[in-house]
Amino acid sequence: MKTKLTHFLTKRYYLLVFFSLLLQPAFAQQITITGKVTAATGESVPFANVLIKGTNNGTATDFDGSYKISASGNQTLVFSSQGYKTVEIAINNQTSINVTLQEDAMKLDEIVVVGYGTQQKKDLTGAVSLVKAEEIQKRQVTTVADGLQGLVTGVKVRGGGRPGQEANVEIRGLKNLQNTNPLYVIDGLVTSANRDFNPNDIESIQVLKDASAAAIYGSRAANGVIIITTKKGKKGPLQVEVSAKSSFTVMPRYDLMGTEEFAKLNNIAYDNAGFTRQNLNMAVDTDWQDAVFRTGMMQDYNASFSGGSENSTFFMSGNYFGNEGTVIGTDFDRISFRVNSSGTKGIFSIGENLAISNSKTDEMAGNPIIDVYRMTPTIPLYDPTNPGGYGYGKQGVADTFGTNPLAISDFANTTNENFRIRGNIWSELKFTSWLKYRFNFGYETSFDSYKFLRKVGNWSLNQPIDPSFTDQNKGRSQTTLFENTLTFKKEFGKHDITVLVGQTFQKDKYDQIYGQKRNLPINSGTGQYYDVLNQGNSPVVGGFINEAALASYLGRIEYNYDNRYLLNAVLRRDGSSRFSDENKWGNFPSVSAGWRVSNEPFFKSEFIKDLKLRASYGELGSGNIGNYEYKSFVNNFGQIVLGKDQTLYPSATQVKLSNAQLRWEKLKQTNVGLDLGVLNNDLRLTADYFIARTEDVLFGFPILLTTGNDGGNPISNAATVENKGFELELAYSKKINDFSFNASVNFTKINNKLVSLGNGQNENISGNTITRAGLPVGMWYVLQTDGLFQNQQEIDNYKTADGKVIMPNAVPGDIRFKDTNGDGQISSTDKSIVGSPWPEFEMGLNAGAEYKGFDFSMNWIGSHGATVYNGFRSVVDRFDDNSNYRRGIQPWTPENPNTDFPRVTKGSTLNSRGDSDRFLENGDFIRLKYIGFGYNLPQNVLKNSGISRARLTLSAQNIITITKYKGLDPEFTNGNIFERGVDNGAFPNLKTYSFGVEFGF
Repeated sequence: MKTKLTHFLTKRYYLLVFFSLLLQPAFAQQITITGKVTAATGESVPFANVLIKGTNNGTATDFDGSYKISASGNQTLVFSSQGYKTVEIAINNQTSINVTLQEDAMKLDEIVVVGYGTQQKKDLTGAVSLVKAEEIQKRQVTTVADGLQGLVTGVKVRGGGRPGQEANVEIRGLKNLQNTNPLYVIDGLVTSANRDFNPNDIESIQVLKDASAAAIYGSRAANGVIIITTKKGKKGPLQVEVSAKSSFTVMPRYDLMGTEEFAKLNNIAYDNAGFTRQNLNMAVDTDWQDAVFRTGMMQDYNASFSGGSENSTFFMSGNYFGNEGTVIGTDFDRISFRVNSSGTKGIFSIGENLAISNSKTDEMAGNPIIDVYRMTPTIPLYDPTNPGGYGYGKQGVADTFGTNPLAISDFANTTNENFRIRGNIWSELKFTSWLKYRFNFGYETSFDSYKFLRKVGNWSLNQPIDPSFTDQNKGRSQTTLFENTLTFKKEFGKHDITVLVGQTFQKDKYDQIYGQKRNLPINSGTGQYYDVLNQGNSPVVGGFINEAALASYLGRIEYNYDNRYLLNAVLRRDGSSRFSDENKWGNFPSVSAGWRVSNEPFFKSEFIKDLKLRASYGELGSGNIGNYEYKSFVNNFGQIVLGKDQTLYPSATQVKLSNAQLRWEKLKQTNVGLDLGVLNNDLRLTADYFIARTEDVLFGFPILLTTGNDGGNPISNAATVENKGFELELAYSKKINDFSFNASVNFTKINNKLVSLGNGQNENISGNTITRAGLPVGMWYVLQTDGLFQNQQEIDNYKTADGKVIMPNAVPGDIRFKDTNGDGQISSTDKSIVGSPWPEFEMGLNAGAEYKGFDFSMNWIGSHGATVYNGFRSVVDRFDDNSNYRRGIQPWTPENPNTDFPRVTKGSTLNSRGDSDRFLENGDFIRLKYIGFGYNLPQNVLKNSGISRARLTLSAQNIITITKYKGLDPEFTNGNIFERGVDNGAFPNLKTYSFGVEFGF
């Protein structure tokens, strides 16, 4: 018995030894690894995944990026986080492993907001561009739009440097004949990212460019959609971010004559015309630019507080932005606050996004960009003999009707103040993991205050002496939005299906009261006017209310099979109060598909990491008209005398023709695209080709006043506009040890064409442009020049085929114009189409580099092929109207025949005509839009300071421009669609130099 027991125990002992030896390597090499995960910028990466390769075991970094995990010494750790490239590191018995994650520029798993939902970037089938918030925030801009220039293919931005000025944004060219600005959606609220919105609050920006991507917004998305998501709090302790940036701005200058040079040419002009010379004041040499322009100053201060727990998060921010303009009397101030919070309890979630802002703008009086060259250097700034004491034109001394910009800035003051509250409250019920309901209530209200004060005093020659008066109005806008959506999302094996259905209702209301008083009293103690409406006399009061509503139903289906085949279909039905009952509703469908070729089993390539083909078709609408255009406009303030007693009766009359047949403007767009990633996705290519055709374009063409219509041009569905374009973006990024760099170039080529004008019209002439079917909108339509006449013989020999002298009244030194119709005279019938204001293509170049704590970035933009009209030269080079002249010009004289500048004469001749190609110029330019340097202080410097992050920045904007254009700025803007290429006193972009500091706690 004992022997058997001993034998049994011996066998058990050997088995125990065997299993212990078998398991010993695993348990003996179990170690604890700690470390920190940071980004290339040195910032911590919270909630990054740390997994043991080949297992499901892992952990996540905390808010500071730190982690702790147990693993065997011979295993491998896999570090990953959304937006960064995955990194694998062998443990090799190390107990401390710190990891730097490189940003993944491709970001295929990045979550993209697409309207009433989200998608992963890799699953997109429409044309959607993502913009990094920091790319906008590092620039010194007033609005979001200002910062988009050069960053997105197909997006054209034209702004300026006037305080409070809002840039024009055009996505994929001209789609109608009115407004081109896109729809803005901020945190689910349809609104505007105007000058009272703080760009520093932005977390992400998506630009929906094609019809399939934007179709979920239906009738409001014809000009594209810009979706902005603001910052939210994250799980972890309180985080405090503080930043301050100061900038100074410099206005570009014209090169104008001083008194001596001006007097010489002015005298020649009068002599050539046979006029008596002016009695110029040679003792005065005024530099109007020095008097009017100044160095501007911008200040931008931000503070934010964020944090959260397992079930709730919060984000709060405050901002002050001030811009003291480069033109006297201009200023813009904004103060804003934001609170975003959310919480979850079981299946229920709720949150809100609330922003409050107050902005005030001292608007520019008149147009000093023009006035500084309309005023001659022989006019003094001040003249006590004039009403108000300012200098301006004087008959026989300075015969100009130019405006003294100092005077008008003093005597005509305009201020706009706006207090805005906007935000939304949302709640979700997640019934199951695959079904959720969301309710969103959005509300925006704006209290607008406008005040104009006209003081007693004059600013130009022959101006009547007007009494003082004030015009004021108070307005309030309100927008309420109700949205209900139900989302189904579930995977069935390799099938991933998402279905969204929803209903929305939006109501807009604007009401205003206004008043005017004249002959305002002056405070004898301060010399200031009493500009309140209970002072003065001759009161005028009034008011109005505008209301509109939009009801919508929407649906979307997203289908993904095995991450290879993608399908997206959208249908939206909109009903607008701006149309009559029979045309109130419109349907806007779209469908798009994608094929991820790189995920096919047959696709074997180490070089190509990602390849996706996309195609889409969609229809969008636009009701971009007034609220009551389909109804008759009646003026009920009339009076009429009737009867033998000549009794006065109230009367009413229709002042604007109505059009009850107005219907939705409809955009039909086709898009095909390609997404390609090679070299481990370090090199990325995105290409798109699109055709967009807008039918039934809503526009008000002018009609004769003899029809009785004097209340504005009646709207009709008239024109058809077509755009064809190609977009290309190529980007590369790489990290080599401590050095990383990135570069991208984007290319956009768009051709627009007016297919038909409608209403039986063949063409529309506006200024020096013509819009004709089959051609781009706003083509240059002017007389053609053909050099200068050098002598009388050339004039006499310039004849028609039948021997008629074409320009018999010309003299040597005059411009020779082409007689294109051969009728023997130069008139408007000789005008020809000579060029286009639209660029052949536009480009952007972005580059950046980082080395340890230092970083550098720059952004170049370029435009090629546009012909533009230089309004500045059309004034200062004509000589028949007294203005200043360009310094250094060499007009034709018998002694100076080798010049292209005609003889100067005060008399009105063809030389002074503004409707010729003389003032058309090459609008090509290349501009360094932004260059910046930054330095992040190392952690070992900050570790005992209580500061977790500190950064210094130095940057400049618009400091290099390469162009042949002779105006102030080739990157000008003109809101008139038909005269897009006319630079007539547009406020230029400014050279801006900035220094900033950022701290994190």
